[in-house]
Amino acid sequence: MSLPRTRGFTLVEIMIVVVIIGLLAAMAIPAFIRIRERSQDTAVMNNARQLASAADQYFLENGVTTVTSTNMIGTNGYVKAINTVASEAYPANYTMGVTITISGVAGARTVTFVH
Repeated sequence: MSLPRTRGFTLVEIMIVVVIIGLLAAMAIPAFIRIRERSQDTAVMNNARQLASAADQYFLENGVTTVTSTNMIGTNGYVKAINTVASEAYPANYTMGVTITISGVAGARTVTFVH
């Protein structure tokens, strides 16, 4: 009398599946990180573009060459609010013709906006 054979996966088959999943994850995670960094940099660049436009408008209306961010941002300002996306730090002052540099994007990167 023979015992009935049960169906199932062998240890080797399970190990192969785990290795394949690990390889797929190893390829997907760096791609995801690059995409996240790119989207953060794009959002920061859009914020810098808004600030540059607001500074230009302030320069034209007030005849000055330097403006603080508190004069541009707020309910009565040219920009209602700047939402940070990666804990970045925006400059406190903006000077006509000077490049805007945003530091600390995700704690490591710097984004520069040339207007």
